[in-house]
Amino acid sequence: MVIKILLADDHRILREGLRSLLEQEEDMEVVAETEDGRSAVELARELTPDVVVMDIGMDNLNGIDATRGITSTCPDVKILALSMHRDEQFVGGMLTAGASGYLLKDCAAEELSLAIRAIVAGETYLSPPISKVLVKEYVGRLSRRKLLSSSVLKGREREILQLLAEGKTSRQIGSCLGISARTVEAHRRDIKRKLDIHSTAGLTKYAMRKGITSVES
Repeated sequence: MVIKILLADDHRILREGLRSLLEQEEDMEVVAETEDGRSAVELARELTPDVVVMDIGMDNLNGIDATRGITSTCPDVKILALSMHRDEQFVGGMLTAGASGYLLKDCAAEELSLAIRAIVAGETYLSPPISKVLVKEYVGRLSRRKLLSSSVLKGREREILQLLAEGKTSRQIGSCLGISARTVEAHRRDIKRKLDIHSTAGLTKYAMRKGITSVES
């Protein structure tokens, strides 16, 4: 099968270089090229290529909105972003719009054909530096979310929640922490109020979900 490709980039010299590279591949054919996003959408609908190699910064319609326009009406057309931008906002924008891959313009020539074949096969392809950006952002979001959820309860409240989830009574918790059962009950009421969870089963599930305890309910 010959892979039909549409090139969308506002730099003519880059398009010519891409065409030259891709036409060296026996299973690839550049069927059209364009310099702006709006015509990329029109050509994709007219020609239904297998892949559109899409720049982000283009006149008339940027690559993110062009990608959204193509994927919404031509779901079988795969989009491969080819950009100099490695910021999460651009990468995330393209992937959210429906792109199946993201390459940096300084990638090796052989990586372009590799990426095209990968997305045609139904895979997602990201340049290694882009993968690092996304992983870093993902880990950062997890850390911020964990910090936010952890800050809802104070240290002593988290201790009590764990012991409650582990099935201990107020008296047992008080003995373990060196406080009275009445104080434990007061903390228990505060925990329920803060979390808006009013059953022991619910508190146990919350504690497991937040990694406070591994005990299964």
